Amino acid sequence: MTSYVENETEVELPFDMHEILDRIMDAVVEMEGCPYETTVNLLLTDNEGIREYNKTYREIDRETDVLSFPNIPFDQAGDFTRVEMNEADCFDPDSGELILGDIILSADRIMSQAQEYGHSVLREFAFLTAHSMFHLCGYDHMDEQEAAVMEQKQEAVLTKLGITRRQ
Repeated sequence: MTSYVENETEVELPFDMHEILDRIMDAVVEMEGCPYETTVNLLLTDNEGIREYNKTYREIDRETDVLSFPNIPFDQAGDFTRVEMNEADCFDPDSGELILGDIILSADRIMSQAQEYGHSVLREFAFLTAHSMFHLCGYDHMDEQEAAVMEQKQEAVLTKLGITRRQ
């Protein structure tokens, strides 16, 4: 498992982002039964930065808390059987790891949402990272049933890691 974390802000979060990302990656990949070593990239930006990424890549001109860019064209969420057919597009040629995709988080939104929801900055970062990891595994929340599945999975991972709403 390999993860890359870049912070393009002046914000210093009160925990090791790389460590938390790795713990969440490991838990999600295990939960989903992914048989491969994986790679994920995470970028921490500010509201203006995430607004620009949202505008450029999704044609939505507004800020958001998290953007997820899956690398795998899933037919069914959590089904990794198709990746070997797309080996050149799905695997890092140097490490052989499955490239799940990219996560972009807004540091500004992490801070404000932690305060708004009454929990720690760690909890908000972990929640958004877990949410994004499930997007990278093919899940979405376009309807109520999909949203319920994603929410259950996110809570299960965070509970397993001991990162609860009370933090």
